[in-house]
Amino acid sequence: MIIPDHEIRKLLEKGKIIVEPIEEGQIQAACIDLRLGSEFRVFKHTCEAFIDSKNPKEYTECINVGDKFIIHPSEFILGVTKERIRLPDDMAAFVDGKSSLGRLGVTAHITSSLVEPGWDGRLVLEITNLGKMPVTLYPGMKICKLILM
Repeated sequence: MIIPDHEIRKLLEKGKIIVEPIEEGQIQAACIDLRLGSEFRVFKHTCEAFIDSKNPKEYTECINVGDKFIIHPSEFILGVTKERIRLPDDMAAFVDGKSSLGRLGVTAHITSSLVEPGWDGRLVLEITNLGKMPVTLYPGMKICKLILM
């Protein structure tokens, strides 16, 4: 069962779930909007011809941006949510991208949308620009939604 806004508010007030920092405008009818953090992992330029999935190396580097990050067409990056999430052992959630970004060609989460019961931390987002034009992303912008169940 998907948890509606009035129940989300009760769970937050009781401390059964934690989403911090959070502002009132982030709670929607059946989800919580999550914002983009300022840390990204981007792929390094390398001489290697491919990534060996059976023997992966560290192909990314962490960058911390100030006010904006431009994601170019066909670029894939990892971002994190601004909010730390903590779920109890009897509750799970799904992460879903925002349609406002989808209409610009930006996907905010591709795989592993399930947030397991007991999760505690910031969510890592797989972000890709599928469009034909660069798109500016801003730390603090709404990037995805958390659907509790």
